[in-house]
Amino acid sequence: MNTNYVVIKCGGSVFEQLPHSFYQNIVKIQNEGEWQPIIVHGGGPLISKLLEQTGVSTTFVNGLRVTTNEVLDVVEMALSGSLNKEIVRNIAEADGKAFGLSGVDGHLLKAQPVETTDALGFVGEVTSVNTVLIETLVNQQLVPVISPIGIDESGQRYNINADMAASAIAQSLGAKLCFISDIPGIYEEKNGVRHIFHQLNEKQISELIEKEVIIGGMIPKVKSAISALHKNVPEVSIVDGIEPNGLVQFMQGKEVGTRISLDKEATHYA
Repeated sequence: MNTNYVVIKCGGSVFEQLPHSFYQNIVKIQNEGEWQPIIVHGGGPLISKLLEQTGVSTTFVNGLRVTTNEVLDVVEMALSGSLNKEIVRNIAEADGKAFGLSGVDGHLLKAQPVETTDALGFVGEVTSVNTVLIETLVNQQLVPVISPIGIDESGQRYNINADMAASAIAQSLGAKLCFISDIPGIYEEKNGVRHIFHQLNEKQISELIEKEVIIGGMIPKVKSAISALHKNVPEVSIVDGIEPNGLVQFMQGKEVGTRISLDKEATHYA
């Protein structure tokens, strides 16, 4: 039986705002049987808080956290120890069954140092994904919940950007990729009215970046989306996780959030 996967990425800042209905949506999607959800999560705010509490110093280079082994201990504590299990519990409260793990477990995410001229320490990128492990969990009717810590052949851990980890997992499974946000999608304001783009292609994304409609942290997100579309991912979407039942409506094909594909034309609210 072919399984249709959807990789759902939740950032740390959004995670704190997600309503209980979000987890009910995850369980509903799995129970309906057409799509199998996989959750990949970040946890930046909690990592920063724990680093401050434990007195571990940290610095940033071009938005990336310089990661020593000492910092990695705290990152792993926050992501794999705290947030990961909280998501598993939230799914259990919604009458679902989830299995929390990190990329270290079963060599799920093999990693290498990210290619950069900056000294970032143990910041990594995914080189391969153990899809057999994911499929094994799915065959047990479990929702995999993955924290983005990678490992290499020698056992060294790496801190991996959650967007990049989610993209790598989606690529390896040929899965849809869905970024959960606290905004309704990509939009522009005209005369005080918000126009949401429900469908965008690569050319239109480039034009919106040029026109500075897409700015700030959304730029690397959409660029990684386009990259994923060229590597076995059929669709990348940005969906408002705060909106009740937004995720289910999106999976049902309704005009919710922004879907990014290589060829389809833009549609938006007038």
